[in-house]
Amino acid sequence: MTALSRAIARPTPVAGFGERSPLHGLERRRIGIVDLAAQSVAAVAPAAAATTVVLLVAGVAPGMTVAAIVAAAVLSLAVARTVAQFARRFAAAGGVYTYAARGLGTRAGLGAGAAIVTGYAAVAMFALVGGAYYATYLLAGLWPGLNRPLAAAGAIFVQTAIVAFVLVRGIHVSARVALVVEALSVALIVVLLTVLLVHVGPIDIQVVFAVPTTGGEILAMAAGAVIAVTAFVGFESATTLGVEAVSPLRNVPRAITGTVIISGALYVLAAVTQVAGFDALGADLAASASPVNDLATAHGLGGWAVVADVGIAASFVACAIGSTTALVRVLFALSRDGVLPARIGRTHPRFGTPATAVAVALPVIAVIPVLLIGGGADMRDAMHVTLSVGAAGYIVAYILVCVAAPVFLHRIGESTLGPTVVSALAAAALTAALVAFFIDDTASGGSSLAVVGALAVVLVGVVIVLRRRHGPGSIGAYDEPIAAQVLGGVPSPRPPHDG
Repeated sequence: MTALSRAIARPTPVAGFGERSPLHGLERRRIGIVDLAAQSVAAVAPAAAATTVVLLVAGVAPGMTVAAIVAAAVLSLAVARTVAQFARRFAAAGGVYTYAARGLGTRAGLGAGAAIVTGYAAVAMFALVGGAYYATYLLAGLWPGLNRPLAAAGAIFVQTAIVAFVLVRGIHVSARVALVVEALSVALIVVLLTVLLVHVGPIDIQVVFAVPTTGGEILAMAAGAVIAVTAFVGFESATTLGVEAVSPLRNVPRAITGTVIISGALYVLAAVTQVAGFDALGADLAASASPVNDLATAHGLGGWAVVADVGIAASFVACAIGSTTALVRVLFALSRDGVLPARIGRTHPRFGTPATAVAVALPVIAVIPVLLIGGGADMRDAMHVTLSVGAAGYIVAYILVCVAAPVFLHRIGESTLGPTVVSALAAAALTAALVAFFIDDTASGGSSLAVVGALAVVLVGVVIVLRRRHGPGSIGAYDEPIAAQVLGGVPSPRPPHDG
């Protein structure tokens, strides 16, 4: 028997490993880079965002729509690079909540957790309303007398049932469904946008690529950039699948960075096409109910627009799946950290999914949009409010994780100038953009600041209660090797994580 054979047969005991991961119950090391990318792409829903967020940006930053989207793409890439600093060092189900906790401690971690839960939940609501909006838009063309609020409520519940089914069945099902839907939707949108751009003809560079020259224009562009950032939010959601991913320290960073780059390219194409198209028609982009539809009709491509609308509606469903997938894993992580009740951290015995968290989250996500529409709110207004709240939640969480990154890297002795500068600039830019958005929204009579302010008060109270309930212990558990995975591994008590 060789020395190697003896070492394998009678390995030296290695202590310090637990019998199971703190995040046990999830299917570990089961999904590859394709599924990870599908998760982030689905949460971003680029096909839907390319047609809806451009319109919203045009409403707050007329004349600088493309510039605002480019600025948002650069900012989102900086945040992605910062998030990747954590993702390439450990795998977690809590995503940015866990990252902020590991970098800044319990209080900041709970704050990031509350913010990202708000972001995922509000964007899931936005996606359900968006899917209902396009579904009723299509149905109204077939049945002019359609009761749109009632049809919208029905569409929301149907979408919710689809989301519940695929989330409980497993990440393979939800990721693959989202991937197929989003891939087809993006393909349809890219083809239609390209054809429209050819029909539009030569574009006016000064109109399409206008840059701000006055203080008011700079403020408007910053506000537009915040709205445009909402087209990218969710790119980091692949981090919540770190426990379930194969080679997570390599594949998760690739998935989140690639999602930002691909989405950014699509949004620039969509913005250029819509801005140039409406400029050629002498029409107001911000006044359009469905810009791509209007352009397609104007150029004799109405049939294409209907097909694209089906793709956009499906893309919203994929977004709801992706956002809720990330949401329930953050709730699962909060439960495993002892912040939320233990039952929320239970997984399905067969499918290895956080089924209890799904059961807790989905009713809230479905009922609030139905109440908004049933209360007489226009669906576009409901989309604006939910998107604004979601954007605020995401951006606060992003700010915290950008602040946490240099602290975390310094603590583990891996601090370098590049990541520190990128994270600092990203945090400063996100803060300034968020303030600019609220100033512009308030000046234009919007209610986003009031809604977010009221929600913030509630969340601060919740964080205080959770902090007291949780006590002085640390949070931010992440996946760890277990004794059974290590040659000679011996189960033994593990010391608590640093807070």
